Amino acid sequence: LKNLNYSVPEEQGAGTVIGNIGRDARLQPGLPPAERGGGGRSKSGSYRVLENSAPHLLDVDADSGLLYTKQRIDRESLCRHNAKCQLSLEVFANDKEICMIKVEIQDINDNAPSFSSDQIEMDISENAAPGTRFPLTSAHDPDAGENGLRTYLLTRDDHGLFGLDVKSRGDGTKFPELVIQKALDREQQNHHTLVLTALDGGEPPRSATVQINVKVIDSNDNSPVFEAPSYLVELPENAPLGTVVIDLNATDADEGPNGEVLYSFSSYVPDRVRELFSIDPKTGLIRVKGNLDYEENGMLEIDVQARDLGPNPIPAHCKVTVKLIDRNDNAPSIGFVSVRQGALSEAAPPGTVIALVRVTDRDSGKNGQLQCRVLGGGGTGGGGGLGGPGGSVPFKLEENYDNFYTVVTDRPLDRETQDEYNVTIVARDGGSPPLNSTKSFAIKILDHHHHHH
Repeated sequence: LKNLNYSVPEEQGAGTVIGNIGRDARLQPGLPPAERGGGGRSKSGSYRVLENSAPHLLDVDADSGLLYTKQRIDRESLCRHNAKCQLSLEVFANDKEICMIKVEIQDINDNAPSFSSDQIEMDISENAAPGTRFPLTSAHDPDAGENGLRTYLLTRDDHGLFGLDVKSRGDGTKFPELVIQKALDREQQNHHTLVLTALDGGEPPRSATVQINVKVIDSNDNSPVFEAPSYLVELPENAPLGTVVIDLNATDADEGPNGEVLYSFSSYVPDRVRELFSIDPKTGLIRVKGNLDYEENGMLEIDVQARDLGPNPIPAHCKVTVKLIDRNDNAPSIGFVSVRQGALSEAAPPGTVIALVRVTDRDSGKNGQLQCRVLGGGGTGGGGGLGGPGGSVPFKLEENYDNFYTVVTDRPLDRETQDEYNVTIVARDGGSPPLNSTKSFAIKILDHHHHHH
């Protein structure tokens, strides 16, 4: 019994000679050299195949004893993933010797690695911590041993955000994992393109690539930001309801609900401000909702907050100061205290005080600056000029101090000429147009008892 071992590379053409059984068997001692060659035996053939594990691939020439390939042998389809690929034959040689023949089919690097697709889509949250791993698709290379898959490379984007770790399983197969090296930031870059290359161990190596498209998924890591921390707006008092005060805008760099901003008044905003103004939760538009009265409050502060609709939102705040512009919407008001109880002796000397007058105006500035006079009489800030039915009245106003006046007689009185006067005080403010108020009181002139005839 002879054991013969041969090898042949895969993918050789049909008719490739693998070995010469006659010669190789004869090398074994004990086989007479004369057996080979002559005699009529060779006609019937000296080599008979008893067993053949792959009759379609290998055969032995009955006369010459040459072992040869019948067709191209593809190791991968023949042996799949086995590192060893062996065919066997039993040959009866020269009617006396049984030869056990093993033929090793040698792998050549005729297969490149391949990926099942040319794109890998990955969604990775921007809050994935450095060190987080994501298994990637493995490549497949049917070649055996050295010619099989050797390693993977990552051609990464230039920020060094991603790395590759190639792991080995127990059976020696390799698989790649994507490793986060640095924190991702969707707001800076929401998409990364990487290329994974698989290499086999051939000389030279063959390779395959797959593109990895990483979509960075948003996390709520941005809060809204107002364009400014505070705003100043001037509005006329009594502005019509619905008047736009300001259109606030807070931006949030996140996407989806994480970046959707909701506006509201801050919790500590006083009720009065809520009665006077409204805010649109979606747009941040503030409008006048109540009657703005400069005299009630000329300066209003509205505190606004903006928060996003993502988890654990951190609100942003801003202050809107509304400065009201005074309108001349209040007329002067006149009050007086009569000192003489409505009667005056005709003997009263000029300069006698008749009444104390106080004028006020709730407006401010020019709108509240007052001028007063007595109709038909002389006096500050207006002068006489308007005579009544009985000519000008014998009274005048004297300003004591701001908006306090006294009504005094400005000449001797004569009851016989006129025994009763209707005194009218006019107050006028400095607005445009000005507002006037008038108030009157009656005073009787009493006869002087010591009248000399």
